[in-house]
Amino acid sequence: MALRINDLVPNFSADTDQGAITFHDWIGNGWAILFSHPKDFTPVCTTEFGAVAHLADEWAKRRTKVIGVSVDGVDAHKRWKGDIEGYAGTKAGFPIIADEGLAVSKAFDMLPAEAYLPDGRTAADTATVRSVFIIGPDKKLKLSMTYPMSVGRNFAEVLRALDALQLTYNAPLATPANWMVGEDVIVALALNDDQAREKYGKIDIKLPYLRTTAMPK
Repeated sequence: MALRINDLVPNFSADTDQGAITFHDWIGNGWAILFSHPKDFTPVCTTEFGAVAHLADEWAKRRTKVIGVSVDGVDAHKRWKGDIEGYAGTKAGFPIIADEGLAVSKAFDMLPAEAYLPDGRTAADTATVRSVFIIGPDKKLKLSMTYPMSVGRNFAEVLRALDALQLTYNAPLATPANWMVGEDVIVALALNDDQAREKYGKIDIKLPYLRTTAMPK
């Protein structure tokens, strides 16, 4: 069964390069992002983890923990961290899950149940393990994105999506196409016009079903 938006994400115990974790306990009461990678010591993924490391302050501002997962072991992760930090010129303070048994990759539906690691495997054998999962404080999946091996992930977009998710979490709001922090937002149809004005003040009725208001502070 595929993992869908608003499903409770799998809870699991696993080793990381920073010690053992139980996933839901590790998330705690904040937000979390799980970045998956098909193999350590691969070029695109090294640049991506470097980008994640550079955004450490941005994740912290948003009370968001980040964690990687790759289907290699802890020792390989520790060696790869050295490459990542050397390339990025900054510390990679996030943990990386060792998923050699593929339990996490299968639980998050990145690999079929019958998948296994062949001898002499390459990143192509686990190419589908290349996703982003944004998880809310309720431990439910809020957003997922999957990329091919040839396309590096855009972490400005991950941050933008995270900002939109946090703004609209348990609020009758949505964000329009290409929205950026500070721009107007959409009032949900759960509120009628009077209720919308009472809650948010001035609203701009562009269409009966499309009403915008200033982004709440």
